[in-house]
Amino acid sequence: MITVTVPATSANVGAGFDSLGLALSMHNVFTFEECDRIRISSVDGTHVPTGANNLVYRSARAVYDQLGIPLRGLRITQRNDIPMARGLGSSSACIVAGILGANALLGNKLTSRQMLTLATAIEGHPDNVAPAMLGGFVTSVYDEGQVYSVKKNIDEQLAFAAFVPDFRLLTSKARAALPDMVSHKDAVYNLSRAALATAAFCDGDYSLLGVATKDSLHQKYRLPLIDGGDEMFELAQDLGALAVYISGAGPTIMAVVPRDDQEFFACAQEALPQSEKLKHFTVYRLLPDNTGATVE
Repeated sequence: MITVTVPATSANVGAGFDSLGLALSMHNVFTFEECDRIRISSVDGTHVPTGANNLVYRSARAVYDQLGIPLRGLRITQRNDIPMARGLGSSSACIVAGILGANALLGNKLTSRQMLTLATAIEGHPDNVAPAMLGGFVTSVYDEGQVYSVKKNIDEQLAFAAFVPDFRLLTSKARAALPDMVSHKDAVYNLSRAALATAAFCDGDYSLLGVATKDSLHQKYRLPLIDGGDEMFELAQDLGALAVYISGAGPTIMAVVPRDDQEFFACAQEALPQSEKLKHFTVYRLLPDNTGATVE
């Protein structure tokens, strides 16, 4: 039996639309065994598809297909600690797990680059699958069918406050809210800040993150889809966050804070239930995951 553990991820990191992402200390765990038919179950009671349309199975099958090996079926179990459709990479966790699990069952025939490229082809962009697989803070480009990524370990002195609401927001709906065209001014605004965010994480100058995570391409269009989103940004900033941004497509709002700032989390936990607009949010204190997906 193969066990694959995959971290949650937070994509975009503000300005780095579809290109920046980081891995966090919340994990889904999957087991794989070859079987004569498809047998899929959830060990935590979360509803998951149990047929060939299951994303973990479809991703595993893509490995078999790429290698030209027939697949009769698989026995897959899932433990789903990452909330679904909340902007924390639950779909990418499934894709990465399926690919890594199948590759391990078949004797590790694919390289890391091949697996990451396959994961990106399934997901459509590398901002979540790259940090899910590699860990840390990852900058990625998908060019002519190949993925090019650079990983930087995240400073252990940082922590992340994930403000997760009690409703889902499908990525398809969040993408539909975006305009078809953007101005040259907005493109330059984001390019410069995405570059600054990468430099800030690499150089350890986290005082720059408040500016570097500002965005003109997607957040202003997605915030209206998040009930209490504006107020959540304001609260996190008032509590002293280094940066605040929409995690992935949302609806989770992510704040970057110093790891030793216990007061931030205590004040946030106290403030949320007292606000009519924010009481449907729960705050999770997450740490960097610099390891990425593991296979045992």
